[in-house]
Amino acid sequence: MTSGLISTAYIAAGVLFILSLGGLSNQESARRGNIYGILGMTLALGATILSREVTGYALIIITMGIGAALGIMVARKVQMTEMPELVAILHSFVGMAAVLVGIAGYIDPNMHFEGIEKTIHEVEVYLGVLIGAVTFTGSVVAFGKLRGIIGSRPLLIPYRHVINLAAILVMAGIGILFVGADGKGFPLLGLIIMTLIAFGLGWHMVMAIGGADMPVVISMLNSYSGWAASATGFMLGNDLLIIAGALVGSSGAILSYIMCKAMNRSLANVILGGFGTSGGQVVEGGDQGEAIATSLDETADLLKGSKNVVIVPGYGMAVAQAQHPVFELTEKLKKAGVTVRFAIHPVAGRMPGHMNVLLAEARVPYDSVFEMDEINEDLVKTDAVLVIGANDIVNPSALEDPNSPIAGMPVLEVWNAGTVVVLKRSMATGYAGVENPLFFKENTRMLFGDAKETINGLLSAV
Repeated sequence: MTSGLISTAYIAAGVLFILSLGGLSNQESARRGNIYGILGMTLALGATILSREVTGYALIIITMGIGAALGIMVARKVQMTEMPELVAILHSFVGMAAVLVGIAGYIDPNMHFEGIEKTIHEVEVYLGVLIGAVTFTGSVVAFGKLRGIIGSRPLLIPYRHVINLAAILVMAGIGILFVGADGKGFPLLGLIIMTLIAFGLGWHMVMAIGGADMPVVISMLNSYSGWAASATGFMLGNDLLIIAGALVGSSGAILSYIMCKAMNRSLANVILGGFGTSGGQVVEGGDQGEAIATSLDETADLLKGSKNVVIVPGYGMAVAQAQHPVFELTEKLKKAGVTVRFAIHPVAGRMPGHMNVLLAEARVPYDSVFEMDEINEDLVKTDAVLVIGANDIVNPSALEDPNSPIAGMPVLEVWNAGTVVVLKRSMATGYAGVENPLFFKENTRMLFGDAKETINGLLSAV
């Protein structure tokens, strides 16, 4: 395949990637966006494999076959509720690939550069390996936290900021010595030492972040993986990889900014560690009053007697895999003449768009799903709100208590509705570790139990 045809294929693939991002910007065009992405990646792989520089097709076919088989197996086995873990572990693959490609590119005996080209190549290698190493261990820790293998509470080591700063300064110093150094022995040792430090930095940074910030962490790691891929593209001289990596890196960074804004926090505040220092403790009613428990029959009567119902899904719905019974409940209520809508908080769940993905899988109509800013003002005119496994995103302390750790964070103001029914297993706090006064308000009722079992019970009672 000639270089001209390869360049044309890369340009076409780049356009398809951009169209893919555009398609994924809303639910109606998401399927089309996925198709664009698949076509772009197929075109990119085909053009790369058929280029003159590529040999050893037998090995390529074998490795692609193994990768495709693993991908199909994972796609069939992984549930939609496990998407956050899958996204995190896929980010780690990109990070480790950048590390391996960078080190291999540096020790490759066929790679010879002189003067400014040598300097540029060494900078590309160093930055690519550094970003990839941080992305790898950070993503592995994120996977562990989302999977429950690692506790969600942040690991707050004394002088952790000093440790992080020292690690960055040491890596910067090694980088100065690495670039322009003669020979391969000492520079390679320095590259390996830097890689180990970067592994530790990625581990430490994500370990210090609480579970409440996991959606931002996922989008942040998405950005890291993009920049790692872009750096790999520079190392390999692959223009399309540079473009694709830059698209992923910039979109991940923008998404991180949007989500931090939705939490009224800065990205630096999230990275340096924030919520979750006390997570999982049981709330005592104290001066706030007593929580009022309710039953399935009472809740069913409330829903049937309402004209407008809003459902607020949270991580508890994902854990219980209750999205399908929830959809069945909404259909039953709609047949009874009840208007049912869903209210989605930007950081609900454990990854960006987590609730949207679950509702789409359950075939909830797109026109029934509303973002926080679209529906908050309507809650005061809503007869009943059903909060399913959500906590911090409906906590009035964010607006009413200036001393709260979540003060200033935009939340769904469900307490303005006629009646609020909260489905929870217990009175425990959310991942932010913050007590929720919503549970003790006069118009709030607590319906305890597993979300899926409770919704199935409501289906029978409605």
